Amino acid sequence: MASPRLVLLVFLLLLVGCSARPLFPLPSRRNDRNRQPLQTFRPYNIAHRGSNGEIPEETTAAYMRAIEEGTDFIETDILASKDGVLICFHDVTLDDTTDIASHKEFSNRKRTYEVQGFNITGYFTVDFTLEELKSLRVKQRYAFRDQQYNGKFSIITFEEFISIALDAPRVVGIYPEIKNPVFINQHVKWSGGKRFEDEFVETLKKYGYRGSYLSKQWLKQPAFIQSFAPTSLIHISNQTDLPKIFLIDDTKTPTQDTNQSFWEITSDEYLDYIKEYVVGIGPWKDTLVIASNNYIQTPTDLVARAHAHNLQVHPYTYRNENKFLHFNFSQDPYNEYDYWINKIGVDGLFTDFTGSLHQYQEWTSPFSSGEQDAYKLLDKIHAMITKFKHT
Repeated sequence: MASPRLVLLVFLLLLVGCSARPLFPLPSRRNDRNRQPLQTFRPYNIAHRGSNGEIPEETTAAYMRAIEEGTDFIETDILASKDGVLICFHDVTLDDTTDIASHKEFSNRKRTYEVQGFNITGYFTVDFTLEELKSLRVKQRYAFRDQQYNGKFSIITFEEFISIALDAPRVVGIYPEIKNPVFINQHVKWSGGKRFEDEFVETLKKYGYRGSYLSKQWLKQPAFIQSFAPTSLIHISNQTDLPKIFLIDDTKTPTQDTNQSFWEITSDEYLDYIKEYVVGIGPWKDTLVIASNNYIQTPTDLVARAHAHNLQVHPYTYRNENKFLHFNFSQDPYNEYDYWINKIGVDGLFTDFTGSLHQYQEWTSPFSSGEQDAYKLLDKIHAMITKFKHT
């Protein structure tokens, strides 16, 4: 009969074994070759902060909903906590999209910092540890959207966001933004003299994200890196060959790191320069087609010039609500999608309503039966080989 000490030792070893990181791939990640691949034959459906038209932004539920609705990429903004953990959150302050105001224990954390040339007062992510941030609950940004999910979801980390994509039943890309890098580098310090951007790239590498656009490795785990800060994109260009997108703000906002004007960064000379580091640009859509009195006017030539420089164009942000739809589209988001995809010729669209964009594209440019048949055949071949190996 085994001694009590031996029984206790076996129990402890089992406990440690169960709690340790698994030595083998998780079951949900072992059959990548059987998962439907990323579509590349039509403009990308980019879930802007998840399906945040329905569920509060940057939450697990919003990203999972976007995947269910057919998104190609889930998009997120990356900031950092006080203790240097990368988190998925859009604003540098917590005021607008969390219940921070109801947490009296944090009432003394309000600060005023300079952010992109403006003094902003609020509760900043960089003044809270990850544990403290996890105690908050996220709420819907816009009062006119569904409020039933307020208070149900927490802030998530960059690593948790990546796991959502890797666990998807098909290949789903990620589209993270290096958010406010100048501000984050001023207030958060990592060991070894690293920068925010270095920590960001190391996280991507840790989970196997690498490869140039449309390479075999990239198609297996697709990712775009985006930023409004050109120096951040240039800084990481020697660290990763993942495709990068240079985000462009409205015509009145200079770049946060180099203080360049909209007109300078959209000139042919600058597009020729930046294409050495990026595969595309992500402009606010109203800078591509100017609106007046809520009617769109004659399109600018920026899309054509970007394409001439072999740069993709992924505008932001498409929203279904009437207040965001120009009168030209008769309050119909499908008319808006048709205009931007078929007349303007963009290569991807950031949308708050993944489902509606997916439905439009399935109706107008469905996944071809030939491609579907090919993937079904590959699945059958793989199943036959697997069966043969085990007989």
